[in-house]
Amino acid sequence: MRTTIACQGMRTIDLIRLGYDETPGDAIDREVPVEAPIAVEYNGIGYAVMMGTPTDLEDFVTGFTLSEGLAEAHELSEPQIVPVEDGWIARLNLPPRSLPRILDRARSRVSESGCGICGIDSIAAALAPLPGVTARIEVTRAAIARALAALGDHQLLGQATGATHAAAFCSPSGEILAAREDVGRHNALDKLIGALARTGRLPATGFVLLSARCSQELVEKCVRAGFPMLVTISAPTSLAIDRAREAGLTLAVLARHDTLLLAHDPYRQVD
Repeated sequence: MRTTIACQGMRTIDLIRLGYDETPGDAIDREVPVEAPIAVEYNGIGYAVMMGTPTDLEDFVTGFTLSEGLAEAHELSEPQIVPVEDGWIARLNLPPRSLPRILDRARSRVSESGCGICGIDSIAAALAPLPGVTARIEVTRAAIARALAALGDHQLLGQATGATHAAAFCSPSGEILAAREDVGRHNALDKLIGALARTGRLPATGFVLLSARCSQELVEKCVRAGFPMLVTISAPTSLAIDRAREAGLTLAVLARHDTLLLAHDPYRQVD
């Protein structure tokens, strides 16, 4: 199944490979990830247009909806994915209580590779208070290393293209239980959140591993989804650390094969 998804998410492109000397170039075929507009519609109302990889779109629209705080998982209808010229439409029906927010913020928020903050006019809205993290798990450093070592096996698009991000849900022992990929790191995380919601897995029972730098929005998505811990391979921004500390999210960054940096661990969850 994942092999099929990987094939759907990439294209073969003809390129010319050149050296830095006078040697003539040679033609090569290179796999590149598909990036396409994905329009999100709620109850027939256009809400957002994101740029992303058109795989696992049912998971994506589910996770995006939960990340936006528009509804609870049990309130969502089954997503409908419709291919259109040059892109895709992901449709979902939400309960009546969600309609005021949908109507208030309905706009085309076209963004590069899934940056979900584009189009928010108010700084106060962008930095709204986060709920406190209540879930607790215990994770050893060896478990984080185990998940890091296994991540590559779950990055089929990444292996083929070298140009996608991955978000993985890991057990406290470091086993990767689910993973999703996309050209946008935000989209990959939304897909993962949606996949867990659609399969009934509880975010509170494990931690997230991301093959990306840690921005504030990734922290906020993890907090709102109910994850107790986020581990990223690349470095964090200052605001990402501030938001993690504000919400009580355990945050480990620059996680490599030999070391990691603890940016916040208020409950001593990493041993």
